[in-house]
Amino acid sequence: MNIKISETRDVSIEQILELYNANKWSAVEKPTELRNGLLNSHSLISAWDGNKLVGLGNAISDGHLVVYYPHLLVHPNYQGRGIGHMISNKFQEKYKDFHMQMLTADGKAIDFYKKVGFEKAGESMPMWIYKGNEH
Repeated sequence: MNIKISETRDVSIEQILELYNANKWSAVEKPTELRNGLLNSHSLISAWDGNKLVGLGNAISDGHLVVYYPHLLVHPNYQGRGIGHMISNKFQEKYKDFHMQMLTADGKAIDFYKKVGFEKAGESMPMWIYKGNEH
């Protein structure tokens, strides 16, 4: 496996949609907004197998104190190979000294995020107004 991690923003809508469709994420239903949101993130980290986008994560941040990670996904055919860890490690290179790093996780993602150093935020409760249907 020769996976390359990149901070390129040269990612086509077709590549993004293929990855999100493979993971059955509802954001795929708003392709223009999804691509614009990803490309306008504070950071965008992608994983590539040659020219195939196999993983992606983004960060929203004030650039100094707080960072939020809304998306991190790996193509199902590539899961379990350490790609999510590679993306997470790249984010840690950038944000390790920030006062607060936040995300919302559910299902199998909870165990993954625990493995890369995240923990339950005290008595905090994630809250949202959500337009998706996969949770």
